[in-house]
Amino acid sequence: MVFSSLLFLFRFLPVILLLYFIVPRGWRNAVLFFGSLIFYAWGEPVYVVLMLFSTAVDFTHGWYIRRSLDAGRRGRAKAALISSVVINLSLLGVFKYTDFIVGLINRALGLAIPLPGLPLPIGISFYTFQTMSYSIDVYRGEAHVQKNVIDFGAYVAMFPQLIAGPIVRYQTVAKELNDRRESASLFADGIALFMAGLGKKVLLANNIGLLWDAIAALPAAELSAATAWLGALAYGFQIYFDFSGYSDMARGLGLMLGFHFPLNFDYPYISRSVTEFWRRWHISLGTWFREYVYIPLGGNRKGLAAQIRNILIVWMLTGIWHGASVNFFVWGLYFGVLLVIEKLFLLNILKRCPRPAAWAYTALVWLIGWVIFASVDGAAGLPYFAAMFGAGGMVDDTTLYLLGNYGVMLLLCAVGSTPVVKGLFLRARQRVGGADGQGIVWQILFSAASVLMFVVCTAYLVDATYNPFLYFRF
Repeated sequence: MVFSSLLFLFRFLPVILLLYFIVPRGWRNAVLFFGSLIFYAWGEPVYVVLMLFSTAVDFTHGWYIRRSLDAGRRGRAKAALISSVVINLSLLGVFKYTDFIVGLINRALGLAIPLPGLPLPIGISFYTFQTMSYSIDVYRGEAHVQKNVIDFGAYVAMFPQLIAGPIVRYQTVAKELNDRRESASLFADGIALFMAGLGKKVLLANNIGLLWDAIAALPAAELSAATAWLGALAYGFQIYFDFSGYSDMARGLGLMLGFHFPLNFDYPYISRSVTEFWRRWHISLGTWFREYVYIPLGGNRKGLAAQIRNILIVWMLTGIWHGASVNFFVWGLYFGVLLVIEKLFLLNILKRCPRPAAWAYTALVWLIGWVIFASVDGAAGLPYFAAMFGAGGMVDDTTLYLLGNYGVMLLLCAVGSTPVVKGLFLRARQRVGGADGQGIVWQILFSAASVLMFVVCTAYLVDATYNPFLYFRF
């Protein structure tokens, strides 16, 4: 079940919200937990068992770690932590990487070991990182141990961020998990954020995704350079509005329920360096790798050579986290190398460059990066790269035809990926709604705009046959 579906919007969400707010406050985590299990089981009933197992593993390990630390037995606590990490990574490895590893062995040794073909549990990369971070934070003393398994289960299975994040560390929501205060104003803010995310996903990501699909379906050897770059741009817009829209919907749902989830995207396409880009894109994943991999490896505290090593390790792992395919490893290494180059000298040059030049460099980098990311079959991506650099000519009739059909959508995506719309919104709120943005006229206009967005998105979903979600496979 995805947020941008009629089933979720008109059945699941109204029912879960009704139950959530009519039960006594002390029962709300139970409603959230069991409701989230239904949400997850709708698509993969078998793998609910796997998620429950992961929840039980880290709940019990967290309890044992805290008990051992209180007793002064740090060695036992460390052993429990290692056990938790090994179990979590083993689950992720078996279900996500077994086929890939067996395939590598077959190619390297000339064997024909059958691939297990295990289906990938939806969202396993996200909830595995969440549960594992809980045990680590308890060991570090950065989070209090959770003694109620239902409350902990609500944290792990919470449907707003279960499928695609943002990755929420336990300490971020620990207080709200047991003592949150829902309110009408917070609920209204949540609706507004959810509607903005729904519009990103349904109206922008889905429509610009049609352009990428049309170009990707053409023989790469026949693509002109302009068409190939147009495809890269379309895919970049699709994945941004798809994922950031889903993250906004998740954060909006969190606000409705009284939770404040962290910002996951901060207009990455306005960045003027790769370093800045990755501070703005999928912020929760970058934070997780920084806190649990980069800093424990030594970060930048052990000299430049060690820092370079740590950056490359983190980015190879970041690439592999996205999928069991060579292109994801290459994609991670590609950005890792560029980040090292910026760390060594390029970042200082970019700071002195005119802003348009620094932005153009960064845009070129992420456009190439998205083509690597999209090339699950690495060999198939090579002809596409050749086309991007002129192997099939520079411009052809296909380019002009696609620009004629999708030019307006590309312009809307370009504007929507900048803070321009947000800036206009804030100025309008201040002018119409007064200093606090709560004027009655503004509230009426804003409510009407939210309703209109919902109606337009619903109308689109009723007739649409194209409604993918790219991050489901992660």
